[in-house]
Amino acid sequence: MSGAGPDRHPGPETSPGFWLWHATLRWQREIAAALAPFDLTHAQFVLLSCAWWLNEQGQTPNQQALAAQAGTDVKMTSQVVRKLEAKGFLSRETDPHDTRARRLRITGRGTEAAVAAIAEVERVDEAFFGPAAARGADSRQLVMLLRDLAEAPGPDGRDGSR
Repeated sequence: MSGAGPDRHPGPETSPGFWLWHATLRWQREIAAALAPFDLTHAQFVLLSCAWWLNEQGQTPNQQALAAQAGTDVKMTSQVVRKLEAKGFLSRETDPHDTRARRLRITGRGTEAAVAAIAEVERVDEAFFGPAAARGADSRQLVMLLRDLAEAPGPDGRDGSR
């Protein structure tokens, strides 16, 4: 037998994937609640905060570069960017070197929302991941573990991060 199926885990309580699923659901609920006062969905927050960070680094990314930074699908990124623009959080400017591309610049309103939302998400993360710290895992170790899991090659051999 391959080691898969009922012989591998006698029940869900011993399956890491089962607990990852439950932890992810709880974390997503807590993040969604924290972002509600900012009128941001989780996807909007990720793209807004990535755009803010890139702008802070002196970059004015196009949607493809923003999607690469956030690890999101380019088409979905385009849809979310339009919503962020409609809310006044981002502006899209024609790239002078490629008129098909739009460069993204965070607005003053977007900067205020991003900075406040990032602080709130960091507060939620600190509380959520607190039990791991209580068991001796420091945040660097936890980040390294999660990054390793996210970036590990999948069964097809491709990088799992994109």
